[in-house]
Amino acid sequence: MKEKVYIETSVISYLCSRPSRDLVVAANQEVTREWWNGARSHYDCFVSELLLEEAGEGDPEAAAKRLGLANELAILPVNDRVKEVAREILSRTGFPEGVADDITHIAITAVYGIDYLLTWNCAHIANPHWLPRLVTALSELGYEAPVMCTPQALLEGEV
Repeated sequence: MKEKVYIETSVISYLCSRPSRDLVVAANQEVTREWWNGARSHYDCFVSELLLEEAGEGDPEAAAKRLGLANELAILPVNDRVKEVAREILSRTGFPEGVADDITHIAITAVYGIDYLLTWNCAHIANPHWLPRLVTALSELGYEAPVMCTPQALLEGEV
């Protein structure tokens, strides 16, 4: 059985955006393409209704490109349980309301039992400073936290 990966909006955005002039961002875009074109087939991959909402914003041409890629994957609904878990995480951790969508991505992975949350959002999702509070909150709610990492980290872990 394949491990499950939830792909967060920043990953889809990196795949679809024009090559950056910023060297770090350009390298991250290249790693993302490498993971998508190679390692992705080793996993069962998922996105969510929330990702579709976020990916559909902005420039219509860019949004269509993001949505085209996202719609290739299984789409998880943001149901009442996901919303409740997200609210509880926010309440138990004291994270600001402004990160509610980021916390919802985490709640989605917990509720659906996803192994990895793939993201480039290291400010609010793959943040080692936030991780202990997230793990504790999810554990108190009866869920296991996914491994939250970048495509680069998941590539480097390939065996």
